[in-house]
Amino acid sequence: MASHAGAITLVVNGSTVTLDPSRDFHPSDTLSSVLRDRLGYTGLKVACDQGACGACTVLLDGRAVLSCMMLALEADGHEVLTIEGLPADDPVIQAFYEQCEPGYGTAMQCGFCTPGFVMAAKGLLNENPDPTMDEVKEALAGNICRCGCYPAIARAVLKAAATMKARAAGAAGAATSGAGSAKEATHA
Repeated sequence: MASHAGAITLVVNGSTVTLDPSRDFHPSDTLSSVLRDRLGYTGLKVACDQGACGACTVLLDGRAVLSCMMLALEADGHEVLTIEGLPADDPVIQAFYEQCEPGYGTAMQCGFCTPGFVMAAKGLLNENPDPTMDEVKEALAGNICRCGCYPAIARAVLKAAATMKARAAGAAGAATSGAGSAKEATHA
C-alpha cells in the first residue's frame, strides 16, 4: 500500500484511509491523536500520553502497540485495529463484559482502561492463543487500571482464550464432519 506525494495510507478497522500531512495532520502527530482527533475513533483513550498506562493500545498488524508513542507517519502502509473495529461478539469483549465472580470481581468498573486492556489482550491472544496466567500478567503489565480490577481482567483474558480455543475446536470439528459428509456423498 504505497503512499504518494507525502500522503500516508493505512487501513483502520478495515477501511483504507489516506491522509495528507499538509492538510489532515502534522508530521509530529502521534497515531493516537490522528485516530482520535482526526478520524473520530474515541474508544481509544489517551491518559498519560507518555506510554506508561496502556490506555491507548491498538493493534498494528495484529500486534499490540502504544499509539501515543508512535507517530502517525510510522503507521503508513499498516493495518490498525481499534476497539471500535472489534465485533460485539468478540470473545475478549464478551469475557470482559461477563467477568464478575467472587474472589475475582469485575473486569470493568469505571471502564476507562477497558479498551486498552481489551486490545492488549487481543494482541496477546493473536501471538499466544493459550497463555498461562503468568504470560497474561506479563502481557498486561504495561496497562494501568485505577480501579484495581487486575485479577478479574487476567481471569477474563484466560476465559477469552478458552472460548477462542473451544470455537476453533468446534470449527475444526465441523469442517472435519463436513468433509466426511462430502466424502461419503461422493462414494454413495
